[in-house]
Amino acid sequence: MSASTAFANADFETLICDVPRPHVARITLNRPKAMNAYTFAMTQELQRAVACYRDDDDLRALVLAGAGDRAFCTGGDIGDSEPEHRERVQRAPMGMGREMRDGMQPVVAELRRIDKPSVAMIQGYAVAGGLALALGCDFRFAGPAAKLGDTSNRFGLLPDEGGAWLFPHVMGYDKALKMSLLHEIYDVETAFRLGLVTEIVSGNLEERTLSFCEALAGKAPLAVRLTKTMMMRALDSTYQSSLGDAQLAVMIANPADDVREATQAFREKRAPRFKGR
Repeated sequence: MSASTAFANADFETLICDVPRPHVARITLNRPKAMNAYTFAMTQELQRAVACYRDDDDLRALVLAGAGDRAFCTGGDIGDSEPEHRERVQRAPMGMGREMRDGMQPVVAELRRIDKPSVAMIQGYAVAGGLALALGCDFRFAGPAAKLGDTSNRFGLLPDEGGAWLFPHVMGYDKALKMSLLHEIYDVETAFRLGLVTEIVSGNLEERTLSFCEALAGKAPLAVRLTKTMMMRALDSTYQSSLGDAQLAVMIANPADDVREATQAFREKRAPRFKGR
């Protein structure tokens, strides 16, 4: 069994994993009746699924989606879906902080840290922790009915999955603070203007997202991974430090077989056959 087959055959209770296109992985949050609100159990499965994508060199792009058409993810489940877990958390010293540290925070962080691209495919609501999860991805493709915002403060809760950093970095401090304090939800056009959405898809959202990921997967894998790493590191570093990262990265990328293959393909007027080496 190949690694990508293992990914597609992974057994999860709250997720569906498949490989819908060559080299393209998809993780679908599968709690449509709860508008794909996440539970602690789901965060544990998400960590495993994202790690499986990260470690499989045959998988080169990831789609993160929500089941159904009502929501991508509406944040943490505030219902009684895990009463025994909730009781343990409330009883333990620092329990709620540890739950966040071991739950959704590492999922969002790993999506950003992983050196392969990811795309959030947003139908319906992506709010609170669901918006943080979407912003953990590199790209966000949204249908015309998508709604994005932060509803945490509506319940006296906080943007604690990573949103307190992600929201102002994407939108600007004042707009992010206004969104969170007033628990605003935006239509897709407004979300696009604010930078929360990469592309609005008026047609077939799934087809457009998968085609985009297939295009990403067709690029030189080593160059894609190093480019993402360089740009992600540059967000938290100085210009001079970024130049240093580039100098180190070219020593890996430039001698690669894929560079010679791309050069030969250009001369022969054909599409390159990248192998990620």
